[in-house]
Amino acid sequence: MLRTAAIAAIALAAAAPAPGDDDGLARFDKVDIRPTTTSLYIATVTMTLQPFLRHDAVFSSTYSARVFPYFFWSESGRIWIDVPREKLRRVARGDAVEFTGRGVNESGDERRIEGRAIPTGPSSGRIQVRVYVTRRIHLTFDTTYDLQGAADPEPAVTPR
Repeated sequence: MLRTAAIAAIALAAAAPAPGDDDGLARFDKVDIRPTTTSLYIATVTMTLQPFLRHDAVFSSTYSARVFPYFFWSESGRIWIDVPREKLRRVARGDAVEFTGRGVNESGDERRIEGRAIPTGPSSGRIQVRVYVTRRIHLTFDTTYDLQGAADPEPAVTPR
């Protein structure tokens, strides 16, 4: 029994994040993406996303794509973007990163997603997202993002 408890304690300790393991990445816990519009030969598509929430290496949100004038092509659903910690660290340093993901609309149709995030400041940047509707049709959205997660702690001020 004691051996089982020791093994369980070691497993829990290994699974728990080490202090300081987050490397200041908490600011990436919530990301706001501005609404954006793109053109499709005979229509325009406006994409609106709720703020993305990060769980480990996956950002998730819901989306609404409105197609004008062909409203019957409009859809909404869920979206997941994979951004491993190392890529978040690169963004934190100001480097551009590529990412992939997927979306699923309310009818269950899957959408492949690829994109690129380009930081323009410590808490914002530009983002380009390609949504593959079919193998031949993809939509490219260019917009901006703002980090809404926990702010980095203020540096300590020493009185003179």
